[in-house]
Amino acid sequence: MADETIFARLKEDHDKHRALLDQIDKTHGDSDGRKELFSRFKTEVTAHAAAEEETLYATMLEKPDLRDDAQHSVAEHKEIEDYLEELEEMDFSSTGWLTRFRTMKDSYLHHIDEEEDEMFVHAAKDLSKATEEKLAAKFERRKPDELERAG
Repeated sequence: MADETIFARLKEDHDKHRALLDQIDKTHGDSDGRKELFSRFKTEVTAHAAAEEETLYATMLEKPDLRDDAQHSVAEHKEIEDYLEELEEMDFSSTGWLTRFRTMKDSYLHHIDEEEDEMFVHAAKDLSKATEEKLAAKFERRKPDELERAG
């Protein structure tokens, strides 16, 4: 991970999340595959969000020009968390589950696209390369703990 910025590191996770979402979307009914993939996605996204908030967002909240972006993204994390909890409580075999999953998927994809296309670009203008690399290293240290907590 040498010389990697926080933005590159978060995008790596986003790409994994996109792949998991596509795999879940292709599952059928109350299958072990759907449950396992959803559980993996939920754990991964929950850990990612917590580590992201503790690293990048915490830094952004300290900067007046970036504060609104960070607050907006934290609110979207809460929205996704609510969807995940709702989906976990639903009958995985119902058509309602897949419909709700797709609503959550669209919301999450919107969130990560917005981060990558707007927020990361805006934040990169305000953060030094050294800060971006320091945040990536901090994210790498935090995420395993968050994965354990989320699992």
